[in-house]
Amino acid sequence: MIIFRNSTGLQSWREKQRENDRPVAFIPTMGALHEGHIQLIEASRAFTGLSICSIFINPAQFNNPSDFEKYPVSTENDIRMLDGISTDVLFLPSKEEIYPGGSTGLETYDLGSLENILEGKYRPGHFQGVCLIMSRLLKLIKPDHLLMGQKDYQQCLVVQKLISTLGISLNFHAIPTVRESDGLAMAAAVAATRAFLSALICGIHRSDPVPTAAGSRGWRDRAGTPGRMSSRPSP
Repeated sequence: MIIFRNSTGLQSWREKQRENDRPVAFIPTMGALHEGHIQLIEASRAFTGLSICSIFINPAQFNNPSDFEKYPVSTENDIRMLDGISTDVLFLPSKEEIYPGGSTGLETYDLGSLENILEGKYRPGHFQGVCLIMSRLLKLIKPDHLLMGQKDYQQCLVVQKLISTLGISLNFHAIPTVRESDGLAMAAAVAATRAFLSALICGIHRSDPVPTAAGSRGWRDRAGTPGRMSSRPSP
């Protein structure tokens, strides 16, 4: 797998593939990869033999800066996963590479009512941020095929509208959602929430009161420290 961290090297590689009439499939991600992303890359092989995956946590699409700071980063593991399934190219740019002048005060796109309904209603500006990064990636890579997961259905519609607005010629493919065993869609946010809940539950388990004897009002925690139940109601 070839890793490009700047656009110059990637564009040079892409031009050589175009000269040799080798179509390319593009799978954009924000990292923290899971089986859903892997399925997108594997699905791309039905359309072409060359796959490009990007990893870029896009600050422009976060309404809350703290959410951007807390977004999970697992770059080394992501690289191993991509290399393990023979991904051809990974584009791993810096923020300065994508937004050399900063990620605020940039162009806007007419998305009509699409950006103000469903998720867009609760995340104003989010889909404008999606358009900012996707417009740059698509103009840079010029893919023949673009694959995204149906999990982000509204995002798929936004990107399709962006493609039409920019007049870019490519084949868009929305790939069925990969789900966890309990039915939840695989996503970095879901994985992070599961990890938080798991830690919380373990903490509760460790401090779970254990009765000292039948009918007794005393208790001991998991470390064996005694305590007493209060008869007063909680405030």
